[in-house]
Amino acid sequence: MRTTLDLPEELLNDAMKATRINTKTQVIITALEELIRKRKISKLKDFKGKVDLKIDLNEIRGR
Repeated sequence: MRTTLDLPEELLNDAMKATRINTKTQVIITALEELIRKRKISKLKDFKGKVDLKIDLNEIRGR
């Protein structure tokens, strides 16, 4: 899909240098994937301490 964006050139260049990615398209794709990944992790962290799995590690390990 083609889209026209007005991006700060310096920001895009900094992102390309930081990631060592040579194309603007790939930098933007990588940034979007990373944003989605971080959001998913953040949502999972909301469950910390709220899920009781009742797992007995000794039983799982066959002890």
